[in-house]
Amino acid sequence: MRLIVLALLSLLLAAPRPVSAQAASDGAAVLAKAATSVERLRRDPNMARELDPRLARARAVLIVPDLVKGGFILGAEWGTGVLLVKDNGGRWSGPAFYSVASGSVGLQIGVQDAETIFVIMSDAGLKAVMENRFKAGADASVAVAHIGGGAEASTTSNAGADIYAFNKAVGAYGGASLEGSGILPRHSWNAGFYGGNPAPEDIVLARRLDSPQADRLRDVLAR
Repeated sequence: MRLIVLALLSLLLAAPRPVSAQAASDGAAVLAKAATSVERLRRDPNMARELDPRLARARAVLIVPDLVKGGFILGAEWGTGVLLVKDNGGRWSGPAFYSVASGSVGLQIGVQDAETIFVIMSDAGLKAVMENRFKAGADASVAVAHIGGGAEASTTSNAGADIYAFNKAVGAYGGASLEGSGILPRHSWNAGFYGGNPAPEDIVLARRLDSPQADRLRDVLAR
């Protein structure tokens, strides 16, 4: 599985890097989709009952508005997401762009497109995401619970999880999972969106960079 994950990330990140203007445009499009995804999930009364109180207490969120999963025998899951971190005053940071990819082997066929929100409740969960410690299921110390339409059975009880994965999916597969995933910053997108060569820590932790294009998403998260 590790080889599949590495191959997927190589394809995502080794492709020709877009010019800054294209990266900025793509980033703005993902932000708009991310805001729409959060709105859609929060309008679902069954989802909102679980999602709203966790967003209120969240340490951070990783939103992947188009998490595509498909394959025949060899499965693959990939998408571009945005990570935002909340400070002690409840204010959300600017967005840092990330790639999410995973692979699996087994009896499977079909395609799924899911709107996915990973609500990160703890510093341990945030650190695991930012340090890419989910590849090949490497961080068993971080508990992930799955909630949502078509979601796979959770490997932990909902109480006290470090990360909650919410998704609404259309297609033949179950829900999104972080286990076995590779989560890496999209440096070319962050550079194109903000200028320079910022690290994710500069954006979401030190908060040296921000953009008004994220205001709608922050509004939706704060409601």
